[in-house]
Amino acid sequence: MGNMTAPSSPSTGPLPDGRPLPRGRRRWRDVAVLAGLFALVLAGLAGLAAATGWEETVAQLAQLGPWQLAALLALSLVNYVFRGLRWHLFAQRLGLATTLAQNLRHFIGGFAMSVTPGRVGELIRMRWLRRETGWPVERTAPLVLMDRASDLAAMGLLLALGLALAAEGIAFALPVAVIALIAAYVATRPRLLAALVTIAYRVTGLLPRLMGRIRAAARSLAVFSTPRIAATALTLGLIGWAAEGAAFHLLLLWMGADIGLAMAVAIFTFSTLAGGLTGAPGGVGGAEAAMIALLSLQGIGLEVSLPATAVIRVTTLWFAIGLGLLTFPLAERASLKAEAAA
Repeated sequence: MGNMTAPSSPSTGPLPDGRPLPRGRRRWRDVAVLAGLFALVLAGLAGLAAATGWEETVAQLAQLGPWQLAALLALSLVNYVFRGLRWHLFAQRLGLATTLAQNLRHFIGGFAMSVTPGRVGELIRMRWLRRETGWPVERTAPLVLMDRASDLAAMGLLLALGLALAAEGIAFALPVAVIALIAAYVATRPRLLAALVTIAYRVTGLLPRLMGRIRAAARSLAVFSTPRIAATALTLGLIGWAAEGAAFHLLLLWMGADIGLAMAVAIFTFSTLAGGLTGAPGGVGGAEAAMIALLSLQGIGLEVSLPATAVIRVTTLWFAIGLGLLTFPLAERASLKAEAAA
C-alpha cells in the first residue's frame, strides 16, 4: 500500500494532463454535482412522505397544542445545536480557521442532504469548507468520520443506559449498542483504522487512490484522541440525543402511553440506529418499523404507535431537513463568495 498516491486537491479539479480546470468548467461541474444531490434529496423526500403517511401525520399534529409542538421542536433544536457545537470543536481541533457561525452554518445546512442514501449528501459540508478555507477534502474528511463516530458512541452509550434503567429489555438492543460502541472506538483509533485500511487493500488490491486517501484521513485522527476532546464530544452528543429521546417520552405521555423515560429513550435510540443501519435515505422504513414494533411490545396499540412514530419523525428528521433547506442557500452563497474572493 506504500505505492498509493493521493489524488490532486479537489479544489482544482485537474485535467488528465495535470492542468487545472478552467473556472467556467469548474462552475458547471459544481452545478452538475449540486443538481445530482438535489435529485437524490427529492427522491428521498418523496419516499419519506410515503413511508410516514403524510395525511395521518398532519391530522395528529393538528391535535397537539402549539406549546406541545413547540416543546418537541425545541428539544430537537437542542440536539442540533449541541451536535453543531461538537462539529465546531472538531473543526477547531483540526486547525480550520473557521468561526462558530461558519461551522454551525455548514453543519445545519448539511441536513438538507440527510435524505440521500447513507446520508452521503452531507459531504456537501466538505465542499463548503474547501471553498472557504482552501483545504482539500482529504484534510477535512476526519471531521465527517469523527462526527459519525461520536454519534455512534453517544447513541450506543445512551441505549445501554436506557436498557440498564428500563424495567424491561429490548430484543437485540444490547448487541446493537455493543456494535455501535465498537464501531465508534475503531473509527477514532488512528493506528487501528489505518492498519485495517492497509489490510483491506492488501487483501483486495482495489481502489488504491481511495484507500490512500482514507488511510491519510485515519492518521490525521490523532489530534482528536486526547481525553479532554473525547469526553467533551461524548458529553455534547449525549445531551443532544437524550433531548430527542426525552421529546419522544413527552409525546407518548401526551398521547396517553406512559412507558417510562428510560424505555422511551431506549426505543427512540435503538430505532434511530436501526434505521441508519439500513442505509436508506434518512433511515426511512427501518426506523419507523422498529419504533412501531417496539412500542407494540410495550402494549401500545397501533392507534397510538403509528401516529406517535409519524409525529416524532416529523419533529426530528423532517425538522432537521427543513432547517437544512433554509440554511443551505446561505451556506452555498457564502462559500461561493469566499471562493471568488480567494
